Amino acid sequence: MNFAELIGRMGFRDKSVRAFSSLSGISSRFQVPRKVRIVEVGPRDGLQNEKQVIPTDIKIGLVDGLSASGLRSIETTSFVSPKAVPQMGDAAEVMRRINRVPGVSYSALTPNAKGLEAALALNVSEVAVFTAASDSFTQKNIQCSVDESFDRFEAIFSASSRVKVRGYVSCVLGCPYEGVISPQRVVEVTKRLFDKGCYEVSLGDTIGVGTVGSTARLLEECVRSGIDLSRIAVHFHNTYGQALANIFCALQFGVSVVDSSIAGLGGCPYARGASGNVATEDVVYMLNGMGIETGVDLQRLLEAGKYICDHLQRQPSSGVGRALGGKSSQ
Repeated sequence: MNFAELIGRMGFRDKSVRAFSSLSGISSRFQVPRKVRIVEVGPRDGLQNEKQVIPTDIKIGLVDGLSASGLRSIETTSFVSPKAVPQMGDAAEVMRRINRVPGVSYSALTPNAKGLEAALALNVSEVAVFTAASDSFTQKNIQCSVDESFDRFEAIFSASSRVKVRGYVSCVLGCPYEGVISPQRVVEVTKRLFDKGCYEVSLGDTIGVGTVGSTARLLEECVRSGIDLSRIAVHFHNTYGQALANIFCALQFGVSVVDSSIAGLGGCPYARGASGNVATEDVVYMLNGMGIETGVDLQRLLEAGKYICDHLQRQPSSGVGRALGGKSSQ
């Protein structure tokens, strides 16, 4: 379903539909990419801290629903100790039973060699490693320094010839313990990940304090330091309501990969007032309105969001999900 058709289903008359659709040329007026790849992190990042145990069948249904929406990159699960993250204890079963759609990348977080081998045995499309631009945050989150986190990941980096490795840098715009993080520190950690063999690095505003100004300063420093922004993704949380504005800023720098979570699920447990990851529905709606191609069917995406929110018995954090979710069957 295209943008104009969806707007039509909302009840707007033809003149209004034309007004909305006329925005589709905006990508030619701003220096933004014509295509954006969305990395859906909901099944892993969105669900991992949920207090209620989510049945494996529900997780599989969510991944399958997301696959049907046209998303081409889905972070599916995490091969971590079930003692540390009980919600991810069924990682192997999830990976075995999902309906793998040709052309879709199904990735998994692998914090160590044991997790890597388990993931490779189940033919994951790619693996991911997490570090941060803040030693205090890594100590709290994974009980080691940033340098030590690289040592832990050595076996994973060594496997980059066998499987694609994606790197994540947390706290790029602020840390709950150290406050403001310098762009130079983020660049340093990012370059180390590239040097170790990561094909792409996602820069995460973990506590959602970023603004357009701080986002621009960070990306300017990346450019000055010689980082190829075509290999950079952005990962914003919406704690202060700035996520979409920050994404728009990143697009103008040429960033063309955006992480997001269905229904806005997830969020940093250490962030004050954390409201979750930016919602995939909201990102797709914004990009559709700009005429930027994502390949994602918003209607099917809304259905996937409703599916998981119905199970969790809560409203989506997505503004688009709340506005259009009840109209999906009309």
